[in-house]
Amino acid sequence: MTTFVLFGGTGDLAKRKIIPALYSAFVNGRLDANFSFIGAAREVLTDEEFRLRVATSIEAYASKDSGDNPEKLAAFLTLTHYAKIDARLPADFDGLKKYLHTSDVNATLFYLATGPDIFIPVVEQLSKHGMVDGNTRVVVEKPLGHDAHSAKEINSALRNYLKENQIYRIDHYLGKEMVQNLLALRFANSFLEPLWNRKWVQDVHISISEQVGVETRGDFYDRTGALRDMVQNHLLQLVSIVAMEPPVNANPDAIRDEKVKVLRALHKFTPDEVSKKTVRGQYRAGAIDGKPVIGYQSEPGVPPASRNETFVAIRAEIDNWRWAGVPFYLRTGKRMASRSAEITINFKPIPYSIFGKGQGPLRSNRLVITLQPEESVQLFMKAKEPGEGIRLSDVALNLDFADASNLRRVESYERLLLDALHGDLTLFVRDDELSAAWAWIDPILNAWKNESEGLKSYIAGSWGPAASSYLLAQHGAAWDEEYVEG
Repeated sequence: MTTFVLFGGTGDLAKRKIIPALYSAFVNGRLDANFSFIGAAREVLTDEEFRLRVATSIEAYASKDSGDNPEKLAAFLTLTHYAKIDARLPADFDGLKKYLHTSDVNATLFYLATGPDIFIPVVEQLSKHGMVDGNTRVVVEKPLGHDAHSAKEINSALRNYLKENQIYRIDHYLGKEMVQNLLALRFANSFLEPLWNRKWVQDVHISISEQVGVETRGDFYDRTGALRDMVQNHLLQLVSIVAMEPPVNANPDAIRDEKVKVLRALHKFTPDEVSKKTVRGQYRAGAIDGKPVIGYQSEPGVPPASRNETFVAIRAEIDNWRWAGVPFYLRTGKRMASRSAEITINFKPIPYSIFGKGQGPLRSNRLVITLQPEESVQLFMKAKEPGEGIRLSDVALNLDFADASNLRRVESYERLLLDALHGDLTLFVRDDELSAAWAWIDPILNAWKNESEGLKSYIAGSWGPAASSYLLAQHGAAWDEEYVEG
């Protein structure tokens, strides 16, 4: 028997992501036959009232392949229950225990879709009520802490009640099909490995842009910011996978051993380097897809004079044998021109062109790995244009994953929920990974605290502050959307 308990069960993350993912797994026959779902939150609700909210969430946000199936939905709702729990009221946990069947055989997964300040009170009470024994796992959402010290305190407190292999630190980017395909691309294709190093790679760009603003999360986001919300987890996880050495095998700890080596090798910035190698910005009023949008400081829950960043660009470096001297340009922002996530490996230019100056400067070969909105891999090479003479242009060898397989595409949250239910830690973040990431982020945060003039503004619907373009231009590079073929 498997029991899934969702703390924060009435929250936005539960509504938009977790409940639809769980339902999709149910519809597609991926859950245990003896499965039950318990939502937990501070509101006083009956089972029927919570089921109505669950149904509304599924109708609004479930993936298309879940289909419009009233019978399946009704069956899922019969497995759904609700427990009113205030994490700071121990007596509330008595009502939860009646739903559980904790043992070494029966699996129980507690998902903490709450703020990090609630993690420890919840786990403490679960432990005191005897609910973390046996085959029990706990999923904790990001951000885990707000700096290295607070993250260490949270992890230490969690381990007072749980073993490390019971703690699942989730980063939904690791559940994306294309992120996992990075491992296959790197370590199952012999022609790439000889090129994957400082000798052949000019630079690496990793960019995650969002068109949305902070929406209803203004108060939370203003205490977090883009560096903590996106760079510390998503972007650094992508860096570690792109740059890692081949693991000895595909076991979870073998892969995570290599990832943490990359994070530890990231060059830590001095305060002077922070001002030269990072850019932070905040969006002001503009337009997205032709529709006007307000600026960050006018968003609900955001203080009118907020200095919080909604955009970050960084020129990072990895101090190891494979990557010494190769810049890793990282960028993320809200209210950008488009929604996209891409990794671009720019290879070094040819040493000499036999085709003469008439061709103009030739852009070097590049491998573009697109994570969203559609997943694809494109290797850009030079080829002759049709017609007289020789005129070169880019031609992409294109691997379109939507066309390459007829198998169902599993969304990231569904994949990660199933992995957690099955006890697979491969796509979850280990304690030492988290510590190494925060150790690199902290010097940037500390320098920004002491730099009152560093925040740049940018128009909503643009590609961020002009300073982010200069960050690359001073080294002869450009973001992909700014590159002009010669």
